[in-house]
Amino acid sequence: MLSIFIKEINSFFASLIGYLVVGIFLLTTGVMLWWFPAGSSILAGNYATMDTLFSYAAPLLFLLLIPAVTMSTFAEETQSGTIELLVTRPISDWQIVAGKYFACIVLVLFSLLPTFIYFFSVWQLGEPPGNLDKGGIMGSYIGLFFLAASFVAIGLFASSLTKNQIVSFILAVVLCILFYKTFDAISQLPIFFAKSDDIIQSFGIESHYTSMSRGVIDSRDLIYFLSVIALFLSATVLSLGRRKW
Repeated sequence: MLSIFIKEINSFFASLIGYLVVGIFLLTTGVMLWWFPAGSSILAGNYATMDTLFSYAAPLLFLLLIPAVTMSTFAEETQSGTIELLVTRPISDWQIVAGKYFACIVLVLFSLLPTFIYFFSVWQLGEPPGNLDKGGIMGSYIGLFFLAASFVAIGLFASSLTKNQIVSFILAVVLCILFYKTFDAISQLPIFFAKSDDIIQSFGIESHYTSMSRGVIDSRDLIYFLSVIALFLSATVLSLGRRKW
């Protein structure tokens, strides 16, 4: 597993994909947090908060950037034929999936760590300095990590289904949007789900991410995210296993 992990990390940063993902994420979140949109940026709103980053900037970018990271994990190896060599090595399918999964997680962490610069900047801009909802911000970071971890698991599953990287990317984006936004949208339908909107929302990722963003780490939210991750990693292992049938 370690060799696969190292191989994936090297492949990310041996090409432009790793640098592009980190660069685009930091540049876009920085612009959205400090400058655009005009009414909700820190400088325009004159209010020391990081809500813009956690509410829609980072989740929206992750919906697109994480599928871009994961699209080649299995699809490229299937297309080139190296997947056959990989699955015949003396390691289990779980170790293969875990190695690729943790490599993608590390790349996500590389993207998130520099955003602490935003945190310290907003800290200094508060009146008085440090006048921030620190618990909410830390909870949001934890929630954002689990959100990204879930998207990575979904992206790996999508990549294991096809040898075409573009198809993998599109499928991963669709699945991420489905699990992130669709259940919340369905819960808003007044005719069918007016009395069960909370139940419907609880099936979606957004509800649990929003809950953690308030700074309260609820065991139900953690169990949900871990269940989603385990579900899609298991599905990825099964998808790899079908090549041996």
